[in-house]
Amino acid sequence: MVIAAALEPAYRVGGDAFDYALDGPLVHLSIFDAMGHDTAAGVTAGLAMGAGRNARRRQAGLVRATEEIERALIEQFDGARYATGILACPDTRTGVLEWVNRGHHPPVLIRGGRWAAELACAPGDPMGTGLGVAPDACRARLEPGDRLVLYTDGITEARSAAGDEFGLTGLVDLLVRRHADRLPVPETLCRLMHGVADHQAGELRDDATVLFCEWLGASPDRQDLAAAAAGVPIPGDTRAAPSPAGGT
Repeated sequence: MVIAAALEPAYRVGGDAFDYALDGPLVHLSIFDAMGHDTAAGVTAGLAMGAGRNARRRQAGLVRATEEIERALIEQFDGARYATGILACPDTRTGVLEWVNRGHHPPVLIRGGRWAAELACAPGDPMGTGLGVAPDACRARLEPGDRLVLYTDGITEARSAAGDEFGLTGLVDLLVRRHADRLPVPETLCRLMHGVADHQAGELRDDATVLFCEWLGASPDRQDLAAAAAGVPIPGDTRAAPSPAGGT
């Protein structure tokens, strides 16, 4: 699996955070968007990420991990602050993806550069609200070459000077076009972040965050696929890697 992520901060603190970690064949992905645009929003997102890491290291499942994040936020803020988020865990051996949605935008799946869908899953309440809406752990099976996208509303709600939103359509269209250009995952993410910034003429009103990964398949020996998806030379290959965009 190839993973790339970016957080483009707004001038005011927006409270976005992302995390990823490897646990043998499992990949742990998480993204958070805390309420508010102040220092407390950054503290909320940091606490959510830290509590999630702590739960993961104690082998808690995804649902349990989100419950522990909620508990930590309520203890700290007594319900005055919350964060939406997604915790996901793809298994690189099988392509089985498990995820939990806590009041966040659904993940987007890009398949074959021709098909895109939001992965539906009944969401729980945002973490820290204490509303008692229990989340579901949902599952889907990835196919080799699938690209999974987690994002915050700083991407889709980015507005131009005329008030037009970048939108989910803008996000998916850009990702599909770059996929068709056979760009590596990091370069695709770079083009996306530039597109979002350009849409707002460089004046971000909210943090914009994307966590983007591609599952290459179950074989651990396809270094050529991994190198192409990551945009780097094959280990031990002394030939220069071509520029993804055809430049120097």
